[in-house]
Amino acid sequence: MPHASRRNPLRMAPNLLTLLRICLVPILIVAVLERRFQVAFALFLIAACTDAMDGLLARWLSQRTMLGQYLDPVADKLMLSSLFLALTWMGILEPQVAILVFGRDIGMLATAVILYTTTNLRDFHPSLLGKANSFSQVGAIGMVLLDLIHARPWIFAAREAMLDATMILTVASGFHYAWVASQRIGKVTDSEPAA
Repeated sequence: MPHASRRNPLRMAPNLLTLLRICLVPILIVAVLERRFQVAFALFLIAACTDAMDGLLARWLSQRTMLGQYLDPVADKLMLSSLFLALTWMGILEPQVAILVFGRDIGMLATAVILYTTTNLRDFHPSLLGKANSFSQVGAIGMVLLDLIHARPWIFAAREAMLDATMILTVASGFHYAWVASQRIGKVTDSEPAA
């Protein structure tokens, strides 16, 4: 009997790209800590490309998986949070940026864990504000690394603009996430039968 539904040999490509991004994180951080900023910038560009490609491949191949839905944001947070922490520890970034980024991420993680364990909510899709925040964080880190390689006035101006956008969007998306979570909790509790 012929196999009616042969699996696509590229079915794991999106998740493999995400895993590659996770594997690049420690190498990227070591490059930053050793002040090898050209290497760090090149690795960061590769990681950013895998971030764009894994989503595109998943849609193109119709290979969206539950693992990929959870793994992709974890890879993003791991890379960006590690870079914000390393650059702050080295005195390159002001502490308030890392504090806002970490505070938001910890709050979101705690909320997601509470929702996951106490309700039947399982889909935590990023909002438009959340996507804009991730984009601004990637742009900010990219411009910070580029500024360390080529000190140009326009690069510094772009760096500052992206860092300001990151702080604003971090706060805005954090409040938006909290509001959406409270609305979803309200709907779940309203639909539950009275004891």
